[in-house]
Amino acid sequence: MAALRISSLLSRSPSAYSVSSLFLGKNLSRGKSIHCFSTAAAVEELITPPVQINHTQLLINGQFVDAASGKTFPTYDPRTGEVIANVAEGDAEDINRAVSAARKAFDEGPWPRMSPYERSRVLLRFADLAEKHLDEIAALETWNNGKPYEQAAEGELPLFIRLFRYYAGWADKIHGLTVQADGLHHVQVLHEPIGVAGQIIAWNFPLMLFAWKVGPALACGNTIVLKTAEQTPLTALVVAKLFHEAGLPPGVLNIVSGYGPTAGAALASHMDVDKIAFTGSTDTGKIVQQLAAQSNLKSVTLELGGKSPFIICEDADIDKAVELAHFALFFNQGQCCCAGSRTFVHERVYDEFIEKAKARAIRRSVGDPFKKGIEQGPQIDPEQFAKVLGYIKSGVESNAKLECGGGRFGSKGYFVQPTVFSNVEDDMLIAKEEIFGPVQSILKYKDLDEVIRRANATRYGLAAGVFTQNIDTANTLTRALRVGTVWVNCFDVFDAAIPFGGFKMSGVGREKGVYSLNNYLQVKAVVTPLKNPAWL
Repeated sequence: MAALRISSLLSRSPSAYSVSSLFLGKNLSRGKSIHCFSTAAAVEELITPPVQINHTQLLINGQFVDAASGKTFPTYDPRTGEVIANVAEGDAEDINRAVSAARKAFDEGPWPRMSPYERSRVLLRFADLAEKHLDEIAALETWNNGKPYEQAAEGELPLFIRLFRYYAGWADKIHGLTVQADGLHHVQVLHEPIGVAGQIIAWNFPLMLFAWKVGPALACGNTIVLKTAEQTPLTALVVAKLFHEAGLPPGVLNIVSGYGPTAGAALASHMDVDKIAFTGSTDTGKIVQQLAAQSNLKSVTLELGGKSPFIICEDADIDKAVELAHFALFFNQGQCCCAGSRTFVHERVYDEFIEKAKARAIRRSVGDPFKKGIEQGPQIDPEQFAKVLGYIKSGVESNAKLECGGGRFGSKGYFVQPTVFSNVEDDMLIAKEEIFGPVQSILKYKDLDEVIRRANATRYGLAAGVFTQNIDTANTLTRALRVGTVWVNCFDVFDAAIPFGGFKMSGVGREKGVYSLNNYLQVKAVVTPLKNPAWL
């Protein structure tokens, strides 16, 4: 079975860069010339998304309903900043309604009592429906998020579908154990569904994160209340409707759109939620964990931030290394928790790498994500846009060398020029903090001991990349790096079976693969006496 890879998008030949003219500007920190980007292509007419908005309410107990307060909030097109639709604004009262529906569906409904084989058939029917509607779902994801349509349709949606087929396969293979006791007792260990799972997903990969959480929870027989990110509420409602068309009973999957401090906090602290799973920033993850502890000590899974090192060794094929390091950072507009945002390059190949990395960033095609060949769309919203530009300003002020980019792309929407910094030092903010944008920070190192020490000198531990032709070097680095995933001569390979999660402050637990099932199962030991057994 071939692995589905987001990184397979690398194999497509890049289209001609959409900005043909470049001009020289001034490096604010050193007075040297840098490459800046023309904004001419950014003002051309945008493509009208080929999809209609049909669902903007909350989904509770199998029905689309308004928020109890009647409130709505706008969701935006990041290409323009214009409103796409007004969506129901759920709060604590709506979370209560959704949890009540999920609790009743778990305690009294058919889902956990259905045979695992029948649950798997529902998941498979859903995957077939998602595949049938792939184009419209991908278009809606691009419209609400800003990611390139080709990325959504050719990379993310096929993996989304594959994930549900993967978990459908697990539904009837969740087995307990028989344990050999020392005395005259028969001991069986049961793996039971945990109950009502609360799930909070982020805006950078709305559908992927939906699959990572919903898939294993349903396969194990749980019911769900899922809060979408306020920036990207639309696609979860569409795919949840398809789930009901596939035969999912009412109340099993409930979707609440709303804000973190209201709906999110209510879900994390709810006394009748048995489990909370969250993807987002480390700081917010701390709040979620605290709310879970202060309420009913519900179990917590956290997939949080990262500042991943991408290590280019001295024996690397530089052209290939440049392309992969570019992808590792700039993929999804740099809005990726595991982005290779600290590019460590050996001093012997550093200068060559810098020139080629700069040239590749300048060639990057930026524009309307619905256009064929576009590699980079807008950042998600004005707050994220301003945050990225603020980090770029910090890099300039701290005397990193701005090689290219550094500003806004165009005059409308939240587009940022692909930006490359060289001469970056470990104590600079751009080397320490998660930028979540198209900003590549390139650092120089001398030997393996040094780069291992520096790569690990961070509060994060989500992922790392290693580029080398030497198996001994690869083995040394993969065992020394304190991260949850190490990609060797590849990056962002997200096969359904590969576990994903972090060390240190990058999270708790693992998603995807067999390990994700543990997040949604309870372990129960059942002990009964044996009288006159024929064997022990």
